[in-house]
Amino acid sequence: MPRRIAGLSVRIRALSTVLCVLLLAAAGFGLHRALGPRGEAVADHPPAGAPAGPRTADRIVPVPLSVTPGSGPGYRLTAGTVIRAAAGAEAVERQAGEVRRIAERLAEALRRPTGLPLPVAEPGDGDGIGLALDPALPETTGPEGYRLTADATGVRITARSPEGLFRGTQTLRQLLPPQIESTTRVTGGPEWTVAPVTVEDRPRYGYRGAMLDVARHFFTPAEVKGFIDRLALYKLNHLHLHLTDDQGWRIEIPARPALTAVGAVSEVGGTPGGFYTAADYQEIVRYAQERYLTVVPEIDLPGHSNAALAAQPELDCTGSARPWPYTGIEVGFSTLCPTGDAVFSFTRDVVTELARLTPGPYLHIGGDEVKRVAPAAYAEFVRRVGEQVRAAGKTPVGWNQTAPGGIGVLQFWDGRAGRDAELREATERGAEVIMSPSGRSYLDMKYESGYPLGLVWAGTIDVRSAYSWDPDTLVPVRAGSVLGVEAPLWTETLDTPGELDRMLLPRLPALAELGWSPRESHDWGRFRSRLAEEGARWEAAGYGYERRPEVPWPAR
Repeated sequence: MPRRIAGLSVRIRALSTVLCVLLLAAAGFGLHRALGPRGEAVADHPPAGAPAGPRTADRIVPVPLSVTPGSGPGYRLTAGTVIRAAAGAEAVERQAGEVRRIAERLAEALRRPTGLPLPVAEPGDGDGIGLALDPALPETTGPEGYRLTADATGVRITARSPEGLFRGTQTLRQLLPPQIESTTRVTGGPEWTVAPVTVEDRPRYGYRGAMLDVARHFFTPAEVKGFIDRLALYKLNHLHLHLTDDQGWRIEIPARPALTAVGAVSEVGGTPGGFYTAADYQEIVRYAQERYLTVVPEIDLPGHSNAALAAQPELDCTGSARPWPYTGIEVGFSTLCPTGDAVFSFTRDVVTELARLTPGPYLHIGGDEVKRVAPAAYAEFVRRVGEQVRAAGKTPVGWNQTAPGGIGVLQFWDGRAGRDAELREATERGAEVIMSPSGRSYLDMKYESGYPLGLVWAGTIDVRSAYSWDPDTLVPVRAGSVLGVEAPLWTETLDTPGELDRMLLPRLPALAELGWSPRESHDWGRFRSRLAEEGARWEAAGYGYERRPEVPWPAR
């Protein structure tokens, strides 16, 4: 993984837990539930400080392309409200099923806090919430765009694809009071009213993601699902899983059982690690697909490979392996042999299995911080593994160091001298870029130097720093070559779901808005006001977060 740090001490798990509890209590946060899929925990009271009354569309995060306020009383959910799903005459059977499933998931999410029956029905007369595919919408709407209208008779969401309908349902949730995110029924709460409005919306970039490092510290499938819930809320569409590193190998490869039998048993700090069976991984993929997120698996090669070398010592021809288990966080010491039949047989086994398990188009091969391989041998290794990925039917992705190996999708993180020029030259040859600048988007960087979690090697990143940059112009690349943005969350210092939440929120919505909203709509003053209201939603959902001072949170 991208890092330029060495010799940092690892926190003791027990001390970390105590410190986190004391800090949360001192700040008045309360203890929120750990990451987990929606519906696993019980909220014992409505959130404090939640604004009352219909929420106007100027409070949506990320801000939509176009908002036109309507007139009249808006639409109130009642015991008579019906959710109607219409696929349209031209829809294939698969799309009809998807639309119905989106309606059912929306109904389930709204039933919990409201206590209303909200049956799902076929199109018909009467008020309610309507979801429909509409191929007559402009082609510029794209696969993720949608139109939402609300008035006294109901709410209607239309899109050219089921994915667009799903994005529209996330906006509908934001138009309801924040308590709509509660996992249990809210009594004595607000009226469930949607203000009259027309929203026309589509994303700025086609790739909007976040990365979770499960190699430094392992997170269970249920905890990864909780991470997915948070991404879906802000219309992100890619989940990048960093599955292997020096400290652990986290994915089952049947042809290479030692990878998990040996390489998965530990993590940073020496606590037990873990791994995903094929069934575990496919369940994560399924859960993500239902929320229209594409899983991007990463096997970091040829560096960051100490766990693989522990399992397959014959792949170490440089003497780079550290004694196993390796539980520190120093980087850049390990590497697979860059040449030879044995190593490429190994990479083929891994690539083939991961491609089989992953329905999405991308497979990430890492490629960062390789310090013990000559440049020519490194470039040839990257080229050959990239060809294996293509032969398996996937598009290879690599960190920006892989540019000399001809990888066509480069994830930019490292802006040191020479890297900008290397990236620009690659884009001139046709490469595309996912923007993940370490000093802006790395969610494991501390908010400020004294913050108890995270690292500072790329600087500190407060909420304003995470929001105030332009992916198209941060580095000089070919116009149109930026696919989108991704926010990595590395876990050397993060070993509990609650700690993930504190680093994720409130910075994730800032990066989500960079990826979704038009450039001309970016305004820090307006964004921080909208973001402040999200705290009540997170409290209703049971999500932990940091009440950062640069955001004007409502008083409690």
